[in-house]
Amino acid sequence: MMKLPSMGSSLFLVLLLVSAFVSGFGKKLPILSFDEGYSQLFGDDNLVLHGDGKAVHLSLNERTGSGFVSQDLYLHGYFSASIKLPADYTAGVVVAFYMSNGDIFEKNHDEIDFEFLGNIRGKDWRIQTNIYGNGSTSVGREERYNLWFDPADDFHQYSILWTDSQIIFYIDNIPIREFKRTAAMGGDFPSKPMSLYATIWDGSDWATNGGKYRVNYKYAPYVAEFSDLTLHGCAVDPIEFSSKKCDTSSQSLELSATITPSQRSKMDSFRRKHMTYAYCYDQNRYKVPPMECVINPKEAERLKKFDPVTFGGGRRHHGKRHHRSRASQSDADTI
Repeated sequence: MMKLPSMGSSLFLVLLLVSAFVSGFGKKLPILSFDEGYSQLFGDDNLVLHGDGKAVHLSLNERTGSGFVSQDLYLHGYFSASIKLPADYTAGVVVAFYMSNGDIFEKNHDEIDFEFLGNIRGKDWRIQTNIYGNGSTSVGREERYNLWFDPADDFHQYSILWTDSQIIFYIDNIPIREFKRTAAMGGDFPSKPMSLYATIWDGSDWATNGGKYRVNYKYAPYVAEFSDLTLHGCAVDPIEFSSKKCDTSSQSLELSATITPSQRSKMDSFRRKHMTYAYCYDQNRYKVPPMECVINPKEAERLKKFDPVTFGGGRRHHGKRHHRSRASQSDADTI
């Protein structure tokens, strides 16, 4: 974690960022122990430290879920963790790795989310990303995906890169979503300092088929494991912060945020194979796509075939939907 008490410190941050990102995301970034960068948010003894304090287990049982939060707030940066999700029956369980300032800006908060949604036995975990700016919760910017691996089998890295002009979500260093700031969005792009959070909780009312399947505590405790915790950004005071203090570090992040042709090819492949929902194409929710949306005709056509009611305005057929089996681990090489 880099605290920047003076303008001179930001120069060091710039040099470190350039070095780290030229060599590859996260490879040279320091891994923090829990006590160095985080505090318990809730859950009492449902939060347990492992590995000399550099790994954290969050559990959900009938009594409570659990979570932790970064000690500092950040204006832009790279935030990452290796996460292993609970196995077996996980319907209704929600694990989240996200940034937010809702505790400070209650009516105009910002948020950048990774959310993992559990499922019934034999069905895969689902993952969704979401972005809110300036309290624009009425414009949900969700995307939802399947994965090419079982996130309960082993650890996988989930990362958020947030700059002044864009947000990129990564899984195992593969970009899966790029969200660019546009002038038309105004304050809807996250622009205020945020904390990093990790939580596990009971989302029975909505998380699995709209609440059809609920958490079954016969399988508790549900344990989500976190390691390789990375907080790398410009730490600021949430009330008296100056964006100029972070301008230089943000510029270096901009350089690193460029998606190479190879990365873009992998991102396009991921989205083509694994994206199941994208708000820009949801014709039930939005008669006119939100102002930041750039419609990709091929993406629109694929989602329309996947769900013609949501993405094409057609009628839903009541026959059984063909179930596509999970892609093999080798698919990661072709993403």
